[in-house]
Amino acid sequence: MRIWIDLSAPAHPVVFRPLVQRLRAAGHEVEVTARDFAQTLELAQLAGIDALAVGAHGGRSAGGKLRSLAGRSTALWRWARGRPRFDLAAAHGSNDLPIVARALRIPAVDLFDYEWATFQHMIGCRLARRVIVPDAIPPERLRRYGAGPRKLRRYPGLKEEYFLHDFEPDPGILEQVGADPRRIVVVLRTPPTAALYHRVHNPVYADLLDRLGSDPDVHAVVLPRLREQADELRRLALPSVIVPEHAVDGPSLVSASDLVISAGGSMNREAVALGVPVYTTFQGRMGGVDEKLLREGRLRRLERASDVEIRRRDRTAERLRRDPQLIVDLILGTVG
Repeated sequence: MRIWIDLSAPAHPVVFRPLVQRLRAAGHEVEVTARDFAQTLELAQLAGIDALAVGAHGGRSAGGKLRSLAGRSTALWRWARGRPRFDLAAAHGSNDLPIVARALRIPAVDLFDYEWATFQHMIGCRLARRVIVPDAIPPERLRRYGAGPRKLRRYPGLKEEYFLHDFEPDPGILEQVGADPRRIVVVLRTPPTAALYHRVHNPVYADLLDRLGSDPDVHAVVLPRLREQADELRRLALPSVIVPEHAVDGPSLVSASDLVISAGGSMNREAVALGVPVYTTFQGRMGGVDEKLLREGRLRRLERASDVEIRRRDRTAERLRRDPQLIVDLILGTVG
């Protein structure tokens, strides 16, 4: 089959790397497009994915997002229409791909693991032929998006347990980012300020920078989502804060760290999958996956910077690895 995959956010190269590998190994022809947003293109290169850049992010406003959606969807339509016909298309929470796939009558798969991104799912779920999510998301939460029993497929566990199944960390990652392994290494992910579903002010993040930024026993490696966030962090010139100049191997950095603190989702769940202690500072509506992780104690909610426990972590925890062939089979079953 000819399969089209679209990457629209920095987490997606890690998500699709093993899927692309397995699809190609099985003889399928796979072409990949990517949105020029944050470090998506750089991370695709790090993951060994040759992706064609099409379109950019629309910014923080709903109007900007709608204009970007129209412009990028048109560009993808022109690109896909000029290619030999695709048999299947897949993306993780993309708006553009389901629109274009429906217009070109290509069966589409919509994967995601956070159910409250309403703008995305009202489009993606309704236009996709198949919707694939973790089983921690209650099915009744997806019905309003048009993802009923005939369309919905669920898998056990975290997506990161599948996509990191063969992951082995780069032993030189701390040296690459300039972190001292003799210090406690904390990885911070900035809040998703460009996301429509995360409009709430997040004071914990600023307090964390104040607490960690001058601690001589800590190296806080901050991974900004946007260029303006990186510029602001560098202007602060906090002595214990490191802001990498380029995209880094996120899973390797997480694996080498003692603690992860993020206001988003994917990096938190990478930490859980890799056995690294992790706090969430997310201020939006909690999704089913994180609700389950909080109940199980695998994720902790951080409401005050003073509550964070800064210490060396236990590195003997075993990882749970799941075979990504299950996800591949769910995707391919869309046209079966």
